[in-house]
Amino acid sequence: MSTNQPPLNLNGHALLPKRPDVMVFVEPDEDPFVTGLHRRCATCDESPRFVLRDGTVHVQDPCAYPMGITTEITLNVPSGKLIVTDDLRDVYDVDFDAGASYNSALGQAQVVEAMAAIGCAFAPVGDSSPNLYRDGANSYVIASPLYDDNDVPHLPEALAEAECLAEISTELWAYSIADFEDWKAKGGTPGSKLLGEYTVVDVAPGTYKFTLHIGERGFDKFDFDTTRVFTHIERVAPLPTP
Repeated sequence: MSTNQPPLNLNGHALLPKRPDVMVFVEPDEDPFVTGLHRRCATCDESPRFVLRDGTVHVQDPCAYPMGITTEITLNVPSGKLIVTDDLRDVYDVDFDAGASYNSALGQAQVVEAMAAIGCAFAPVGDSSPNLYRDGANSYVIASPLYDDNDVPHLPEALAEAECLAEISTELWAYSIADFEDWKAKGGTPGSKLLGEYTVVDVAPGTYKFTLHIGERGFDKFDFDTTRVFTHIERVAPLPTP
């Protein structure tokens, strides 16, 4: 077996660990063998097969999402009230193992979309304890600010005038948002032992689009040295006229 290191083309897959120590081994008439990589793509959840072409070792099939995944969902808020917390699985719950691995961007996007289909805007954000901010008449962001040495939060200039509406304690490592009246109608009980801290936020009734950035390539929800903007939210339609 030769340990000569040919170039390596990951073909758009997110396979490199944070501290790569990658070795490529090539033997005649056999597929190349590569060590030091993750076993599955962190974006598409596929396991790589390596091939040697023109002196370069390639992952045979390209990643379907080379730039990562930006997920967009909508949430109807006819009551004009949002319940904002980390965990609403007492009412809204889906099988997290039904699709791709939840450890991948694709698997998380699939869960986000499944939760939205039953009325909950959900997203994994790590142990980031983000806040919901209003940054316009009908626009909002979910972000975790940068804290200084005195634990004072600081937002980037673009959000300097944003108003903090809710703090989210992420014991689940996620946020969950739903129409407050829809949650109650489906069995949600304020004060239930299954429900942690939550905030009810008044918004204009209508349909809201949530644009999630957590699955985008290079987004690091554990980067505590910068403000992390997880989600942009905007009202895209008023309530339909009866």
